Amino acid sequence: MTNIKSVILAAGKGTRMKSETPKVLHKIFEKPLLGYVLDNVKDITNEDFVIVGHHAEEVTEFVEKNYASAKTVLQSPQLGTGHAVSMVCPHLQNFDGQVLILCGDTPLITKETLNKFVEHHNSNNSDLTVMSTIFENPTNYGRIIRENDNSLKCIVEEKDATPEQKAVKEVNAGIYLLNWSKIKPAFSQLTSNNAQGEYYLTDIIAWGKKEKLNVNAYILENNEEIYGINSRSNLATATSIMNTRKLNSLMDNGVTIVDPSSTWISEDTEIGADTIIYPATYIEGKNTIGKNCKIGPCAHLRGNVEIADNCKIGNFVEVKNSKIDHHTNAGHLSYIGDSELGSNINIGAGTITANYNPLTKTKSKTIMKDHVKIGSNSVLVAPVTIEDGANIGAGSIITKNIPSWSLALTRSPLKILTDWVKKQ
Repeated sequence: MTNIKSVILAAGKGTRMKSETPKVLHKIFEKPLLGYVLDNVKDITNEDFVIVGHHAEEVTEFVEKNYASAKTVLQSPQLGTGHAVSMVCPHLQNFDGQVLILCGDTPLITKETLNKFVEHHNSNNSDLTVMSTIFENPTNYGRIIRENDNSLKCIVEEKDATPEQKAVKEVNAGIYLLNWSKIKPAFSQLTSNNAQGEYYLTDIIAWGKKEKLNVNAYILENNEEIYGINSRSNLATATSIMNTRKLNSLMDNGVTIVDPSSTWISEDTEIGADTIIYPATYIEGKNTIGKNCKIGPCAHLRGNVEIADNCKIGNFVEVKNSKIDHHTNAGHLSYIGDSELGSNINIGAGTITANYNPLTKTKSKTIMKDHVKIGSNSVLVAPVTIEDGANIGAGSIITKNIPSWSLALTRSPLKILTDWVKKQ
């Protein structure tokens, strides 16, 4: 396998987001944009460098907490994309492999595309390959300029482009693959002689041509994949694109989506064949749902949920950080959090696993063993274990472990005041 490291540009402020949150930490299905990019390179690269700048501490905290193979490199001041990549030169002084460069705000790029991009680079014996794509309206993108023989000449940023160059529809997709030892000298020779006064990464194309290196472009067919996030509107559009892509993939693999227009399912959710997802269901985070399940309508899965085969999660049921074994049903108006549910359990309407202590800010676990039955409108105050076959009477508040095959009740005596209404 080729030795590949990545450099991910994540230093920008994202002014148009109008947010205190750095742009690359804005989320789709509760995963930051940067997380999608790091996840999509993890099977290709063996080390990742994330260039940070704006709110560097927050981005660094996210990277260090979630990605062991990644490290952050500070760009300060921020003098352009070429300057950003040059920040890794001290870390790659003696590196002789390939460097994949991406933007941290393009969550729609796929692993399949990146693998094809690497294959194209290697099969053409390239020293430098840039990814391009075609847009009917190429506004705001750098233009791919080709020689008369159609070979790659250079990339021109829109602010520096002539009217003739602005008419070009082939644009820079912002992804590069470099044979590092050959291209590394470019980063000490870039100039800032342009409208922005910045060191452009795009200038390495012209530099490579001047050095008589093998420089190529790989045209990406699906231009949606390099859709960048610069505004809240862009974020909503990217979320919709990602969701449509996921729903189509699930339906192709035997999952029924009753109403795709109202159903939202994260890219990191796996669902088995013959499961039905009913309308207005929202599934975020990383989850596994088995075969022959029924989810929704109006269900909310909040991440780290494992549901085995033949289960039902019904209307207005919320589940997070929980495991649910086969043939278990939670049909209506319930909350299941930080829980382990066995098989053949029935959860009555209005059941709550009270998992959070607001004083200590800690969460505790609720455990229900096989064949448990929970009556409607019950509260299980964690930490608590309901052993095999136990039944909880409707309206109960459970604060102690319940033995196997027991009936647990907490209920005030019923009072009936005869003719009370007439007397009033």
